[in-house]
Amino acid sequence: MTYQILAADGVTPLREQINRQSATFRGAGAGFGGQLRDWNVPLQSTDAALLPVLTQAQARTDDVIRNNGIAANGVQLHQDHIIGSEYRLSYKPNWHLLGIKPDTGFVRDVEAAFRDIAEDPNCYIDAERKRTFTMLMREGIATHAFAGEVMAKPEMISDVHSPLATCIRMVSPKQVTNPSRMMDSESLRGGIDFNRHGQAVAFHVEQGGNRFGIGKQWRRVTKRLSNGRVGFIHVFEPIDAGQSRGVNKFLSSLEQLKMLDTLQNTTLQKAIVNAMYAASIESELGSEEAMQFLLGSGQGGGNQVNPLDKLLTGYGDYYAGNSVKLGGVKLPHLFPGDKINIHSAGNADNGFSELESSLIRYVAAGLGVDYAQLSKNYSQMSYATLKASANDSWRYFMGRRKVIANRFANQIFELVFEEQLIRGDITLPRGARYTFQERRHAWTRCDWIGAGRMSIDGLKEVKESVLLMESGLSTYEEEAAKLGKDYQELFAQQAREVEERKNKGLPPPSYMKLEGFAPDQVEGQMNG
Repeated sequence: MTYQILAADGVTPLREQINRQSATFRGAGAGFGGQLRDWNVPLQSTDAALLPVLTQAQARTDDVIRNNGIAANGVQLHQDHIIGSEYRLSYKPNWHLLGIKPDTGFVRDVEAAFRDIAEDPNCYIDAERKRTFTMLMREGIATHAFAGEVMAKPEMISDVHSPLATCIRMVSPKQVTNPSRMMDSESLRGGIDFNRHGQAVAFHVEQGGNRFGIGKQWRRVTKRLSNGRVGFIHVFEPIDAGQSRGVNKFLSSLEQLKMLDTLQNTTLQKAIVNAMYAASIESELGSEEAMQFLLGSGQGGGNQVNPLDKLLTGYGDYYAGNSVKLGGVKLPHLFPGDKINIHSAGNADNGFSELESSLIRYVAAGLGVDYAQLSKNYSQMSYATLKASANDSWRYFMGRRKVIANRFANQIFELVFEEQLIRGDITLPRGARYTFQERRHAWTRCDWIGAGRMSIDGLKEVKESVLLMESGLSTYEEEAAKLGKDYQELFAQQAREVEERKNKGLPPPSYMKLEGFAPDQVEGQMNG
């Protein structure tokens, strides 16, 4: 008689299952003990997975952003670390491609002209006259954080008080849908028209109608006009070929955020109840007697006494004559069969903090931010751990700045630059190889200066910057940008201050550099 060892499913021979798993990826097999046998998901594109549930995903994300402090802080972190208090232009035309020598005067003129319209407190750059350029950028980054994409429509609005007619109207991604809510097709997906190359050519924006959708209309907006000017701005980072709409960062942790909200409310309610009631009296009543009281309730007629009413009256008379005191010395005699329970308000946590931290870490990983920043909990963290976590989140924020914020800002700058050029507010340098229409990007190439990197230990980080510049591994431009400053403005201001100190008979500030860089060495030299 031969015996055969079977696998955990009781059918497949163990040797056959081992051979089968060793020849394939385990994650695609049944797993040890068959745990993955029921995990059968369809293979589909990002559009196929997202577009059918896009409306529900947007609604749930909006709800959690409005009502969950952790989620709201996640959006705020994106605004503060990517954009900051001012998003400043650093104009850098492609001089080599244009075939002319760098013209610093032209650069300063362009930056000054753009900054004048961008940060005008009258908000002429906004079609609704509510936002400055920095506010547009902060709103765009916030929208990208919880919607996965930024949408805006350039417009031309004549205003006698505005130096330009160009302005930007922010468009909510929720407004871009298929006309009349028709089904997606090869050429129309997620409210966007595509050509045969998969390029977006137009966007359908909902307009009008009441909250029930009655009277709603759709306006078709072309992405680029015939003259090359941008007609609709759509910025997102695709993660799959053929993707039509952006995926927001909250979808991977939306379930945990909702459960965290429920968990916190339940724990808070429990703590309040425990604090409200110091003690309770528990009464024992046999099941037969209980049924008699319940079944007899309401059946008495005339002068007949209801058993339940009689019981409750007896309880009332007894405890009316025997007051229950917990803060006094007297210990009361309870009604026969009753006992008193003492409720303690202590230990209300009961493991809640660890579970909450675990959920917040999961959410932080999904959003790409640091746990300490998201939870606002910096306890038990050393300089090394703070520095490592800050650098990790800084790398993520700089990626978002380059891929999302800068692309959005560049398109706005191109629109403003074009009109300023037509109006004669700026004049292109002579001798260029290409005109503006021929090389739009070469003439509008630029970087942007946003929020500076968070400082953990200012002295150590200044020493690091100085060493990087002295060793030739960095420049004043890069180091100043880390602080959210423009090195050219910094140099100009320093020159003015040096001249003013000289006029007032004050010593030059050169000695401060030595003391700030190596205070220990300076102190030793002074003592020597």
